[in-house]
Amino acid sequence: MKVDDMPELDFSKARRNRDIPALARILKENEGKERITIRIDADILAWFREQVKGGGNYQTLINDALRAHVTDADGRLERILRKVVRDELRAAVH
Repeated sequence: MKVDDMPELDFSKARRNRDIPALARILKENEGKERITIRIDADILAWFREQVKGGGNYQTLINDALRAHVTDADGRLERILRKVVRDELRAAVH
């Protein structure tokens, strides 16, 4: 079917997404999120899916894991980096 074969559609009475409760809820839930395509190793994805077998969303779980890693609230990453730097400096001196 060509575009020229399509009838003209009248959208003058159409409602905006935010005026339809179900769509407004979805918009609110996804506020601040961005849709991407990402390739994740099958075993890693399977692990996250397994974690939410009883209910939940594995994508949210992945996002939470990434956020924890980025924010590193417990300072683990900093301790690891400090150890690596100390070990490298020690090896360079000897």
